[in-house]
Amino acid sequence: MNLAARSLQTQMAGVEVTGQNIANVNTAGYSRQRVQISAGPDLLTGIGPEGTGANATSIQQIVSNLLNSQIQSQAGTSGYWNSQSAALQSAQDALGEFLNGSGATSSTTASTTGPTGSGLSTKLNDFFTAFSALASSPSDSNKQAAINAAKTLATAFNNVSSQFGSVRTGLNTSLSDDVNSANKLLTEIADLNKQISSAEFGGGNANNLRDEREQDLENLSQFTSITTSTGTNGAVNITVGGQTLVSGNSVSDTLQTYDAGGGQMLLRTTSGGVNLTLTGGSMQGTIDARDGELATMQNSINTLAGTLITKVNTIHDGGYTSTGGTGNTFFTGTDAANIGVNAALKNNASLLQISSSATLSGDTSLASQISQLSMAAQAGLGNQTFTGSYNSTVAGLGDALSNADTQATNQAAVANMLTTQRGSVSGVNIDEEMTNMILFQRAYQASAQVVTTVNTLLGDTLAMKV
Repeated sequence: MNLAARSLQTQMAGVEVTGQNIANVNTAGYSRQRVQISAGPDLLTGIGPEGTGANATSIQQIVSNLLNSQIQSQAGTSGYWNSQSAALQSAQDALGEFLNGSGATSSTTASTTGPTGSGLSTKLNDFFTAFSALASSPSDSNKQAAINAAKTLATAFNNVSSQFGSVRTGLNTSLSDDVNSANKLLTEIADLNKQISSAEFGGGNANNLRDEREQDLENLSQFTSITTSTGTNGAVNITVGGQTLVSGNSVSDTLQTYDAGGGQMLLRTTSGGVNLTLTGGSMQGTIDARDGELATMQNSINTLAGTLITKVNTIHDGGYTSTGGTGNTFFTGTDAANIGVNAALKNNASLLQISSSATLSGDTSLASQISQLSMAAQAGLGNQTFTGSYNSTVAGLGDALSNADTQATNQAAVANMLTTQRGSVSGVNIDEEMTNMILFQRAYQASAQVVTTVNTLLGDTLAMKV
């Protein structure tokens, strides 16, 4: 009877574990479980060792630590390239240019065939075209058109500079948000370590808690590359950038942003104050995009604007108005952020100094020189023309964006492959579970039949008459 009773309990445990698997077939991150059944100890009898049935000894979680580790690492790589792609897409939007010949705005079709659209490239061409028309005919309307084209170009530079500033601010905000999310996950993981240690201290299992912790580890890996190690009582220790952040059941330190100067937000530990250099994750991707391609573009646009200011002013300020007047500079400011057109010229286009002679009536040689700047290689621009320099800047962004998109797509494919592999190991197969359910059900019925049979035999024995 005891043998049959233990068998009933064992098969019921199998039914319960199988039912748990079936119930969680659609639960994200759930790892299937199986009951471990072992034969009971033998009893020595007069005819030899006699079995005592079977016992459910433990509930095993089917996991692959190798695949989990690979998925965590992959999450960091995917997070890095996804954040790079998003940041560079924002930079493209700030330029107001399309990065492919077809004019499509999608970053997935980004290429370096040259900018199109209504951004700086168009305004730059319009500026030189206006001065070319002015060189052909110094009419009042052409003078005003040249001033208007310059104003529009200056405004375009101002807008791009402002947009880049907004993108930079947005990336810093994104970095801070990621830090807050990562710190929250660190706290959750430490709390789960505590719960797991408590549950397993007396020999129990905390399989569902382990699944939850694994999900938190993978989510944390999307923000920053992490190194994990096994602690005591089933806990997991976490190290970021060489600094231990979670040790056993407690959070040893957290992450914070700090201003390294000029609004360059970087990362360090909160308590220790140790500056961190990460190797993956969305936080490092954001930092690299901000201080890499975006900073390069800002510098290039500022250099372009500064060179334009210097070259145009050098020509214009050495000339004369149609009445021999001088003294009015053309552009004000020093870079893309503050370039503007002299207010005196905006109010009175006749003050344009496009004549090389104070006495030569109708001379427009300086207007011609300004228009010809569009075709002249500029030393300050790496011996490129204004348009060529700008196109190279945009092409650089196109290359970076295209590469980030490609890498993000490739990493998504790898992540999907690893997830599929883990699913084949740890995922719930409904057909397999239904088969197991039938096996446990039949075993339970057979055990119940043993109870019935023994009960009948005992009844027959008790009914026997001497």
